[in-house]
Amino acid sequence: MEKIKHYFKTFLLFELLKGLALTGRYMFARKITVQFPEEKTPQSNRFRGLHAQRRYANGEERCIGCKLCEAVCPALAIKIEVAERDDGTRRTTQYDIDLTKCIFCGFCEESCPVDAIVETRIFEYHGEKKGDLYYTKPMLLAVGDKYEAQIAKDRAADAKYR
Repeated sequence: MEKIKHYFKTFLLFELLKGLALTGRYMFARKITVQFPEEKTPQSNRFRGLHAQRRYANGEERCIGCKLCEAVCPALAIKIEVAERDDGTRRTTQYDIDLTKCIFCGFCEESCPVDAIVETRIFEYHGEKKGDLYYTKPMLLAVGDKYEAQIAKDRAADAKYR
């Protein structure tokens, strides 16, 4: 009996008809395509995009050169060099992130004790060459300065859930 059922399903192209029925069901449904540059989709406060370095209110950079972010990075995308200042504190002389290696896992952000490195909600960036996606310390500080208001707002919203 089972062989007869299988024969009729094969002969009548039952699987093809099921597929066409599914296609027909969605053919006249409302479209949900987003016209990207003009329309934006909602974005989470915890979206992980372009990296940025933050400063304190007095303008001093937050990074203390502990190298935790470099140690925890699974992709080895962060390179840090540290020097001691005259007052005995450590600060970074070099802080580079290779975004072609970065997997945007957020470990660097979570490991930072002073909230110096963050991942912003910026996803509209590109590079024409590989070197364009190699972010240095001045570039990261510039991104942080430009988007500090949004970063602080996201941090405050995220703190409610911790």
